[in-house]
Amino acid sequence: MKKIVGVLGVFFAAALFAKNLWASEADLVLPDLSVTFNVFGTVIKGTTILGSGLVVCVLGMLFGLLEFTKIKKLPVHRTMSKVSELIYTTCKTYLIQQGKLLIVLEAIIGSTIFYYFLALRHFELTRVLTILAWSVLGILGSYSVAWFGMRINTLANSRTAFASLAGKPYPVMDIPLRSGMSIGVLLICVELIMMISILLFVSPENAGACFIGFAIGESLGASALRICGGIFTKIADIGSDLMKIVFKIKEDDARNPGVIADCTGDNAGDSVGPTADGFETYGVTGVALITFIILAVGMEMGADGYLSLQPSGLEVQARMLVWIFAMRILMIVTSTGSYMLNGAVSRAIYSKSDKFNFEAPLTHLVWLTSLISILVTFTVSFLLISDMGPNLWWRLATIISCGTIAGALIPEFTKIFTSSKSKHVKEIVTASREGGASLTILSGLVAGNFSAFWKGLLIVALMAIAYFTSLIGLEQFMAYPAVFAFGLVAFGFLGMGPVTIAVDSYGPVTDNAQSIFELSRISEIPGASEEIKREFGFTANFAQGKRFLEENDSAGNTFKATAKPV
Repeated sequence: MKKIVGVLGVFFAAALFAKNLWASEADLVLPDLSVTFNVFGTVIKGTTILGSGLVVCVLGMLFGLLEFTKIKKLPVHRTMSKVSELIYTTCKTYLIQQGKLLIVLEAIIGSTIFYYFLALRHFELTRVLTILAWSVLGILGSYSVAWFGMRINTLANSRTAFASLAGKPYPVMDIPLRSGMSIGVLLICVELIMMISILLFVSPENAGACFIGFAIGESLGASALRICGGIFTKIADIGSDLMKIVFKIKEDDARNPGVIADCTGDNAGDSVGPTADGFETYGVTGVALITFIILAVGMEMGADGYLSLQPSGLEVQARMLVWIFAMRILMIVTSTGSYMLNGAVSRAIYSKSDKFNFEAPLTHLVWLTSLISILVTFTVSFLLISDMGPNLWWRLATIISCGTIAGALIPEFTKIFTSSKSKHVKEIVTASREGGASLTILSGLVAGNFSAFWKGLLIVALMAIAYFTSLIGLEQFMAYPAVFAFGLVAFGFLGMGPVTIAVDSYGPVTDNAQSIFELSRISEIPGASEEIKREFGFTANFAQGKRFLEENDSAGNTFKATAKPV
C-alpha cells in the first residue's frame, strides 16, 4: 500500500508541477494553521490542537520509557540474563556496523542533495543546510527507535523465559506484548514530535524543505536497516538449521554456534527492521498527505487546464492539515487506551488460567483497537470538519475506516494460513510426514499464493469502497479526490500503528525466549530449583515452562506474519 501511494504521489506531483519542471516538495508553503474550530461551543485554534498533540506525544514517550523500566526490573535468573546480554551485545555490534553504513550512505546522498539544491536549484545555502540537517534527523529517528526496540526486546526475552518457570501462561504472553507496546507508542511519538515541530516552529516557507529532508533521511535509514536486517536474519537462521541437520543437534542446543546469531537475527530482522520501517512509513505517509493537501485541496481546475486556488482554499487546506494531524495524535490515545482495556480484561480472564490460546488476547487487542479507532475517526471528523460541508466529515471518515478495518481483517486472513491451528498448516505438516521435502515446499507455496490472493482481493475491495466514496461530492473541496482517497486508506492502515508494531515485535521476544531457556540449560544446573524457590519464592516447573514457550513462539510467528502485510 505504501509503495502504491508513493508511486501515485510521484506522478501526481509531476502533473501539478508541470508549469515548473524544477519544483519539488521543498517549494511547498504551508497555510496559516491558526484557523479556528468550534468544538462543543468552544473556539479552538489549530495551533492549540497541534500544541496539545506535543503534550500527548511526550506523555506517550513517558509511557514507553516507563514500560521499559518495568520490564528491566522484572525478576530473571542470572543464567538467563547472561544469555540475553550476550544476544544484546551481538545485536549492538550489528547495529554499530549498520550505523557506519548509514554514515557512508548519508555522505553520498547528502552530497547529491547539496549539489542538486545548491547548484541546480540555486537555493540559499541556509535552506540547503536545513534539508541536510533534517535528513540527518530522519536517519537518527529511524536508528534510535530501532535501537530502543532492540534493547527492550533483549530484556524482555530473558524475563519471559524466566516467567514461564512459574507454571502460569499469562506472564509469558504479557511481557512480550508490553515490550511491543512500549516500542510502538514511543516510535509514533518520536515521529510525531518531529513533524508537529516543523508545523509549529518552522516558518511556512521553510517547512517544505524540512519535510523533504526528513522524508529522505528516515527512508534511507529504514531501507538499510530493514533490508540488511531481513537478509541477516535469514542467513543466520539457515546457518543454525544447517548445524542442526548436519550434526543432528537441537536447533537451540548450547553446542550449536549458530544459535546466538539466529537470536540476533530475530531482533535484526523482526525488531530493528520493522521498527525503523514503521518510523519511516508513518513519516513518509504524513509528508505525502501534507503534499497533496497543499497542492490539491482547496483547488479547482481552470479553463487553461491548470489548478487555481479557490477563494477560501487556504483555510480549507489549513483545516484539513490540522484534522489529519489530530487523527495522527489520537492514534496514540486510542492504541494505548485499547491496550490498557484489553490488558485489564485479559488479566481478569487469563491470569489464573493454567492453559489458554496465546493468540486470543492478541486477536482481541487488534480488533478492539480497530473498532475504537474507527469510532474515534468518525467522532473527531464530526467535531472538526462537519461545518465545512454537511457530508464531508463522514465521507472522509469512511475512507479512512476502510484502511483501519483492513488492519484487523488482514491479520484474520493471514491467520487462516499461518496459525498453528490452521488447516493449511496441518496440510503442510501432513505433506512433510508423507511426501518429503518436495511436497512440503509445494504445499507451502500453494498456501502462500492462496493467502496473497485473498488479501489482494480484500485490499482491492476496500480501495474500491474508498474510490467510489471519493466520487460523492469531494470534488468541490479538492482536485483529484480519488488520489486523496487512496492516501487516506494508507493513513487508515496506520491508524492502529502502535498495536501493529506491538504484535510484530511480539515475535522476536517469544522466539528468543525459547532459545534462552535452552541455552541457559537452567533445568540441568544442580540445585537450580532450590535456588529459584529460595530467591524468587516459587517452585520451578521446567517442563511446563518449556511447553508454554513453544506455544507462545508459535503465536509470535503467527502475529509476525499478520503484521507484515499491514
